[in-house]
Amino acid sequence: MKFTLSLAMVPLDQLTELARAAERRGFAAIALPDSIFYSEQVSAQYPYTPDGSRMWDADTPWVDPLAAAAAMGAVTERIGFYTSVLKLGSRNPLLLARQVNSVANLTGGRFGLGVGVGWAPEEFEWCGVPHEGRGRRADESIEVLRRVLDGGMAEFHGEFFDFGRLRMSPAPPRVPIYVGGHTEKALRRAARVGDGWASAMMKLDELDRTIKRLQQLRAECGRADEPFEHQAVCVDRFGLEGYQEQAAVGVTDAIVVPWAFDGVGFDGELPAKLDSLERFADDVLDRM
Repeated sequence: MKFTLSLAMVPLDQLTELARAAERRGFAAIALPDSIFYSEQVSAQYPYTPDGSRMWDADTPWVDPLAAAAAMGAVTERIGFYTSVLKLGSRNPLLLARQVNSVANLTGGRFGLGVGVGWAPEEFEWCGVPHEGRGRRADESIEVLRRVLDGGMAEFHGEFFDFGRLRMSPAPPRVPIYVGGHTEKALRRAARVGDGWASAMMKLDELDRTIKRLQQLRAECGRADEPFEHQAVCVDRFGLEGYQEQAAVGVTDAIVVPWAFDGVGFDGELPAKLDSLERFADDVLDRM
């Protein structure tokens, strides 16, 4: 099992130093969340907390995950980066393909694209995209991204996107696409077109059931023997034994926030986060 460091809601001036430390201590990748803007009011509940409330406020720091990956890639050599997850529904896939192409090339192929449909109607509407039909739109967006990022001339004629033959050069190293979401539709999308699945916060028994369902769906799609990542944010199994339990149910990539175990907040000071990262590496990474 691999370990990925999540840099959610971290002050921007800490990113490069944390990336260097994570690479030095053996983390496989850095996971980067996505928030386009903070809307004062939202007309839907956040789907990944018990009461539907957001875990951040208007002053919480966010950075575009693609820009962050490029910046951290410039000061590292081996560690990977992926979005977990980028809101696909409110973005134009051709413009996104140009950005992903650039980051994948600039990092020497150390970038993966984790995508989700998006949950807030305001993010769709205020970016000029209707909330209705978002699932079908996301499916087309993934197909557009695949065609364009694979290199060579590509064209597409669909319900939402329609363009003639075009090419983006240079073609990047292959960019894996991971699909997030807990609904049955999201799991089917991941099984059908994804190189892996990304969870939000889940308990171990939920992860176990979900991974088993993904295995069933992938078998139905004839993809049971293809490589497939299960990226998990598990909220009730920690420490060496806890991560061994996660591996036993099929988690291949544990997304962790080491300083959360030490009571250091997302906005905590950099030295405290570096200390937590070192302790986690000593206690878990080196022993796994």
